[in-house]
Amino acid sequence: MNSQEFAHLFDKHSVLIELEDELLAGKTRIGIQNCIGSSKAIVLSQLLKSSNRSQLIICDDLEHAENMYSDIEVFMDHNYVFLWKDSFRKSFNLTQSDNAKIQSNASVLDALSDIDHPKIVVTYPEAISEKIINQDQLKKSKLTFRVGEEVDLDFLIELLNEYHFYREDFVYEPGQFSIRGGIIDLFSYANELPIRLELFGRTIESIREFDPISQLSTKTLVRGTVVPNVSESVQTQEGTHILNYLGKKTIVCTTDLPKAINKIEKGLEKVSSQATEEHNPTNIFFNLPEIINKIGANSIIEFGSQYHFRPSIKLKFNQAPQAPINKNFNLLIDTFKSLEEQGYKPLIFSESPKQIERLESIFDDLNSGYQLQPVYKSLSEGFIDHSLKVAAYTEHQIFNRYYLARSGKSVSTSGNISLKELQNLNPGDFVVHIDHGIGQFKGLQRIEMAGKMQDAIRIEYRNNDLLYVNIASLYKISKYKGNSGNPPKINKLGGDAWTNLKRKTKAQVKDIAKDLIKLYAKRKVEKGFKFHPDTYLQTELEASFIYEDTPDQAKATEDFKKDMESPNPMDRLICGDVGFGKTEIAIRAAFKAVTDSKQVAILVPTTILAQQHYQTFRDRLRDFPCSVDYVNRFRTTKQQNQTMNNLAEGKLDIIIGTHKLLSKKTKFKDLGLLIIDEEQKFGVSAKERLKEFRANVDTLTLTATPIPRTLHFSLMGARDLSIIQTPPPNRRPVQTEVQVWNDEIIKESISAEISRGGQAFVIHNRVKDIQEIAQRIRNLVPQANVIVGHGQMKGDELEKVMVQFIEGEYNVLVATTIIESGLDIPNANTIIINNAHMFGLSDLHQMRGRVGRSNIKAYCYLLAPPIYTLPDEGRRRLQAIEEFSDLGSGFNVAMRDLDIRGAGNLLGAEQSGFIAEIGFNMYHKILDEAIQELRDGEFKEVLEKVDGKPKPKKLEVTSTVETDFDARIPENYVSNVAERINLYTQLSTIENVDNLDQSMEKIIDRFGKLPKEVSQLFLSIRLKIAAQNIYAEKLKTRGPDIFLYFNNDLGEEFYQEKTFSNIMEMVRIKPNRFSFNQSNKHLILTIKGFGSIQDGLSEILLLAQ
Repeated sequence: MNSQEFAHLFDKHSVLIELEDELLAGKTRIGIQNCIGSSKAIVLSQLLKSSNRSQLIICDDLEHAENMYSDIEVFMDHNYVFLWKDSFRKSFNLTQSDNAKIQSNASVLDALSDIDHPKIVVTYPEAISEKIINQDQLKKSKLTFRVGEEVDLDFLIELLNEYHFYREDFVYEPGQFSIRGGIIDLFSYANELPIRLELFGRTIESIREFDPISQLSTKTLVRGTVVPNVSESVQTQEGTHILNYLGKKTIVCTTDLPKAINKIEKGLEKVSSQATEEHNPTNIFFNLPEIINKIGANSIIEFGSQYHFRPSIKLKFNQAPQAPINKNFNLLIDTFKSLEEQGYKPLIFSESPKQIERLESIFDDLNSGYQLQPVYKSLSEGFIDHSLKVAAYTEHQIFNRYYLARSGKSVSTSGNISLKELQNLNPGDFVVHIDHGIGQFKGLQRIEMAGKMQDAIRIEYRNNDLLYVNIASLYKISKYKGNSGNPPKINKLGGDAWTNLKRKTKAQVKDIAKDLIKLYAKRKVEKGFKFHPDTYLQTELEASFIYEDTPDQAKATEDFKKDMESPNPMDRLICGDVGFGKTEIAIRAAFKAVTDSKQVAILVPTTILAQQHYQTFRDRLRDFPCSVDYVNRFRTTKQQNQTMNNLAEGKLDIIIGTHKLLSKKTKFKDLGLLIIDEEQKFGVSAKERLKEFRANVDTLTLTATPIPRTLHFSLMGARDLSIIQTPPPNRRPVQTEVQVWNDEIIKESISAEISRGGQAFVIHNRVKDIQEIAQRIRNLVPQANVIVGHGQMKGDELEKVMVQFIEGEYNVLVATTIIESGLDIPNANTIIINNAHMFGLSDLHQMRGRVGRSNIKAYCYLLAPPIYTLPDEGRRRLQAIEEFSDLGSGFNVAMRDLDIRGAGNLLGAEQSGFIAEIGFNMYHKILDEAIQELRDGEFKEVLEKVDGKPKPKKLEVTSTVETDFDARIPENYVSNVAERINLYTQLSTIENVDNLDQSMEKIIDRFGKLPKEVSQLFLSIRLKIAAQNIYAEKLKTRGPDIFLYFNNDLGEEFYQEKTFSNIMEMVRIKPNRFSFNQSNKHLILTIKGFGSIQDGLSEILLLAQ
């Protein structure tokens, strides 16, 4: 059955028919009782179809409204359903407007004013209190562009300034525009994506939508519209109410009107105390009597048993909520069977086919003989309707998973550009040149080369020596990434120090790589235990995970199962950011081992982590036949001995502990799996002992430091890696706010957290006055139990503090940044970070990752001086972290420092020193070479036995080009210097013609038709690619003539290539066009006598065939 068929069952519902009749008869006050969960959405969507009248649905709050909106979209055409939000970050708080909400509202108003069809607007108390722009004003201020029309540029700029649009180099958030030659980019408040107008003279040639992150066009339009900031327009005009956009005869439906009115009353009192010259509440909000009058002027349906308007008729459904199952699947099967026996139709709603599959396999394994009836849509809350005899069960309630409404389509993109800026080269940055070492980037400069002006990168070395790097050799330069905030040592041009450092690093890296490869080869020939395929218990465990699996997680699960089910011992490393579900993978692996009657040891670096993992494993495996225990030094000797005896006798399945578990005294009855958390934090002796274990016991290692993808590939031949780079899709974003220190905020946020039974972190990174901060919190929130933890405490003391906090004896922890390193307390869901502007982006992200680990809404307050007093960089950091309140992806770009930490962790801490001296990219290059040399040399035979023969290596040469024609990107084509360097860098790394053609299309899309200099730049890159394809190290042009330089050291591989015989053939048959000369270091091939460089290029391409 699909969702539409399900909704049609309600067509014949007696209560719904009665409701329609009452409305037709002119009744305007109706009460509806006992309408449960998502059935309200069906009733209202069916009512719209039968009555042909628009509806305004007032829910209790934003989250409830998102759920209702999401439910209604399941049952009717989404083009007629809208979610109307308030304009502020926080409820009734005028100080911070929310751009994403304003953008969403502008698109709703734009759509409402264009649609004649009846529609549903879902909203909540804060949003219906606000005044909005009236329809005439909206129509007047809307700009429409059509292909073929003319544009007066000066008039357009004037108009956009009047509408408070800001001119930028590149457009990335609503309210911005940019003009580059004949290209105009505009980001309307009403659209998810900005539009790009391309002009020929004054005529619009094309209109395209484009992606603000890549800046590339995504689709062509016939017309484009631009709507200004609707909430700012209200301040200057008479505002109207959202109901006026819905037309006459609107029906207002409310879930709890008395509660909503009470919330509005309190909110309006709150805003009246915030009145300033800039923010006058009477311009922004209606007063309470006005709101009640506006609602009361329409027909009203109130759900529930509390009413504000006295209903003239009350209707009652015969419904019940979905019965709690608590993952008891036998109970679920019995429930479904008994419902069917009574003539009911049980349905399961889930938009995840994977979850339905899991349920089906659990039912099969329990031999239920029951056939599920799925509906592949998600509902927020299940219900049973006794009149229709249907039971709508939701899969997320069966598994106790968190439901996240898929609501609102707008995506906030600001911050993307600020993250991109982190990667850009700015004057003053340190760079690494492959041949000359570390210098300081001093910008782009035009210099004369071979009689023509060329762009070059200027780098300053020690003693103010300068190096100019031609843009064609940009691939030799990379931005320096070190592992600390300290500036690196600048090299001397022409000295030996750099070459020696590279040689020394390579020798070191080889030693480490040797160990890795040896262990890898040894493991591949050892025999281990071959685990059996999954049982139904395993499926049940995985289905009850409260979040949805991400593709990365699903892949990691599949990988470790394949490893465990193979006869060789597993040694897999799982890397993933904080809160991305590594522990869940470990629980699944441990449980798989237990179902095969094997024991599992989980090794953690600290006592606190042992305690924490114990709680996580125990809670997750509570409903399964599996015993978990832990040892750490807070347990008495008697308890520890008892645990060890149970382990030796096989009464204990999973043991969690610190490195003590590795001692010779620990006896396992039958150890099948070893899980190591944050291995890099163990000492040398513990690591040696681990090696003995590893050779024949399956091992799974977890690390929270993201390991760069690139490093992952270099180590492929030495370790099995799974990388989890995406956060769970239904994990709630952490609500993040930047604030000035304010007793009221501290009091409000901590009290709210404690009153819902949670815990809070307060981060203050100065030990000397941390006690004063703690005391201040005790004074502000007398009911809080505050405890202090900081890095200068003795180890035992600090651990004790942490354990007391984990066990809930205290509910506020005031700490320095120590909580950053892996602590996971699902009950702590508020974090306050003092002096947030002093922290790096990744530190803030890591700390914020400590909250929001369960399915409870989490809050993060960043306290800093007023934002306008901060330097640019600090301000941008705070804005980026505030915008990226959801987890994951965006941050992989920002966390450069973690790239380095990742490498250090994977290859040993001593490597961090080398990385600091030569930079991450250079280190990475050396590592690749070292591993390749070992594979081709010392370990060739060993690895061939294990992995089979490698493919023969192809000859590779990197070419440089020196042209005597003007090849560059002129300033009047791309004016932004950082963007020009960016484009040069991208172009210098292109290795084939297809990628070059794509880049050319992208540049034309963004900046318009190519000027001559840029066309010639593309020609020079075509020459470089052609030269590489015939193994020439250098190509020079002089007029129409081309000179190709081949290194004398190319060896017999080159002379056996077909390319070489093609060259010799040409020299033989066309001696007046092709000639070979020998110099000290090179063989030089001269190609002359052709009319143009283009013809010469065609000849080179023929040589490569």
